[in-house]
Amino acid sequence: MRIVITGGCGFLGRRVAMKLLAEGSALGPVDELVLFDNALPALPLPEDKRVRVVTGDIADRATVAQLIAPGTDAVFHLAAIVSGQAEADPDLGYRVNLDGTRAVLDACRALGSQPRLIFASSLAVYGGALPPEVGEETALMPQSSYGTQKAIGELLVNDYSRKGFVDGRALRLPTVVVRPGLPNRAASTFASSMIREPLTGRDAVCPVTPETVMALASPRRIVAGLVHALGLPGEAFGATRVMQLPGFSVSVGDMAAAMRRAGGEAAHARLRWQPDAQIQAIVGSWPRALAAPRAEALGFGRDRDIDEVVQAFIEDDMALQKTLVA
Repeated sequence: MRIVITGGCGFLGRRVAMKLLAEGSALGPVDELVLFDNALPALPLPEDKRVRVVTGDIADRATVAQLIAPGTDAVFHLAAIVSGQAEADPDLGYRVNLDGTRAVLDACRALGSQPRLIFASSLAVYGGALPPEVGEETALMPQSSYGTQKAIGELLVNDYSRKGFVDGRALRLPTVVVRPGLPNRAASTFASSMIREPLTGRDAVCPVTPETVMALASPRRIVAGLVHALGLPGEAFGATRVMQLPGFSVSVGDMAAAMRRAGGEAAHARLRWQPDAQIQAIVGSWPRALAAPRAEALGFGRDRDIDEVVQAFIEDDMALQKTLVA
C-alpha cells in the first residue's frame, strides 16, 4: 500500500513512518511511504527503499495533488503551524492549518477511492469554562487561532467522510511529552523542555506555576494511537469521525519532581521558574483532565504516569537528544 505523511519529516511524522516501516500496517504491507514536509529532515530517517521524501508547500494545491496521487491508500495529515506561531502570525496559521487541510482533503477526494485519512487535532479546540473532565461531548470554544483552525479541520474531516469523499478520522491529541529536538513556538513547548533540557545537561525555564495541571501523553502512546486509527474500520467511529485520545493528568510541579527523580539534584537545579502571563493564560485554558471512553473501548491506550513518560524519553530519545545539542 502507498501511504503519504504530511509533516512527515517532523517529530510525530518521522515516528509514525518508522513504526510503519518496522511493523507494517493493519491494512497490509507498506510498499511506498511518502514523507512530505517544507524542509528536509533534521533527524535521521531509516535507509529504506520504500521511503521517498518530498519537500514543498502544503497549501499549494498543485503540489498536494501530485503528492496524493492515484494509488494512495492512506494519508496521515500531521503538517501544521504550531500554536504560538499561529497566534503570532494568523495569516500563516490559516494558510497552513486551514488552506493546507483543504488542499489535502480535496486531493484525497479527487482520487475517487475514499482513502483513509488520519488528521491530527488538538486539545486547543476546547476552551472557556470547562468541566472537570473534558471529552467529545464538551462544546468547542477555542481560545486561539490554532485551536480554531484545528476545530474547522475536524468539521471538514467529518463532512468529507459523511459525503464519502474520504474515510477520515480526526484525533484530538493530548499535549505530547517528551518531544526530542529544540524548543519551538508552541505554547506547550516548555512541557518537554523542562524535562528534556535538564536531563541532557542544559538549563530550562518553566513559564507556568507548579500548580498548573495538564493532560499529557507520551510520544509512544500518540504514535501507537495514530497507527492504530489507520487500521480501524470507519464504521467503528459511529456518528462522528472525531475522537478524543486518552491522556493522563499531572501538575507541572509533579513533572519537575519526576525529572528530579530521574536526573537527580544536578538536573533539577537547571530548571528555573519564570512566570509568563501570556503562556499561563493559554495553558490555563486547556483541559486539565480528559474523558475518552470511546477511544479506550476501541483499543487506544494511555500512559500510566509521568515517571513512565520520563523513562520512555530516556530509553527512546535521550542519546539522540545529546547528539543534537552537543
